[in-house]
Amino acid sequence: MAMGTIRGAQLAVDKNGRVHVAWDGMGGGSSLDPHAGHSDNHPAHSHPAHEASGDKHPLFYTRLNDDTTGFEPERNVITYAYGLDGGSSVAADPQGNVYVTWHAPQPGNTNGEAGRAVFIARSTDEGKTFQRETPAISIPTGACGCCGMRAFADSRGKVLAFYRAANQMTNRNETLLISRNAGANFEIAWSHHWNIGTCPMSSASISENSGDILAAGETHGRVFFVRLDPKTGKVSSPVSPDTKAKHPVVIGNSRGDILLAWAEGTAWAKGGSVAWQLYDREGKPFSHKSQADGFKPWSLPSAFAESDGSFTIVY
Repeated sequence: MAMGTIRGAQLAVDKNGRVHVAWDGMGGGSSLDPHAGHSDNHPAHSHPAHEASGDKHPLFYTRLNDDTTGFEPERNVITYAYGLDGGSSVAADPQGNVYVTWHAPQPGNTNGEAGRAVFIARSTDEGKTFQRETPAISIPTGACGCCGMRAFADSRGKVLAFYRAANQMTNRNETLLISRNAGANFEIAWSHHWNIGTCPMSSASISENSGDILAAGETHGRVFFVRLDPKTGKVSSPVSPDTKAKHPVVIGNSRGDILLAWAEGTAWAKGGSVAWQLYDREGKPFSHKSQADGFKPWSLPSAFAESDGSFTIVY
């Protein structure tokens, strides 16, 4: 199982600055003694912690400890919805809720990818404990096995998940879910159609800017972003650079400017270049596309806005 671009760890930062991390545990796994590094009376040691036989690969979660000196021992949040393939994700909201999401086969599934679903495990105590996972929605959308997904919680407590659906035909639509009640129930906020018979191994991005949600994905071999108004539920038309691209990231700054960055020329175990373009609040480009070489195999871009409104891209 290739870790690479899709199956790497994801993180979120909560209201108190605590870091939460989730990643696919595609192996036997072990967990450090919770006392390791805190007392000479409890020397560090490891012990087998999680079974990973067959398709029961664990989904690990950890968080920064209360002393901010290190991370707590990893925990498997899956209780029954095993069958990890593509990426998992994690989000944290201002109310102390933490959400770990992933897609896996529904129990008893015999429909392949069409029988996969998005699951969510919720914590109401900043990640101390998690409830048993539940399907995000009852509508059978399926999920594209090798594609990643992204979870996000906005400043108002809305929870979102962006993933690629998959049915028994060839529909692999990028699908945006939203919850207005702290992850208890989700609905489909938007879907972008793509009729393709193979898995594109795509990733997704979600961020918030001036109250609007920015979501980026891939369809038809090109990346795009949309803007969602959480109050009205209205989603803008997709904005896309006219070039073949993968692995988008979209963020905004305090002025309302939007940066879309992506990867070009990448393939299996092959690097390429990183490219980006700036857009105004209405999604109109106000800069030419820029590009930089040196994009490593299995990498993907990330980005953040500086305090002066400029953007920094990391890859």
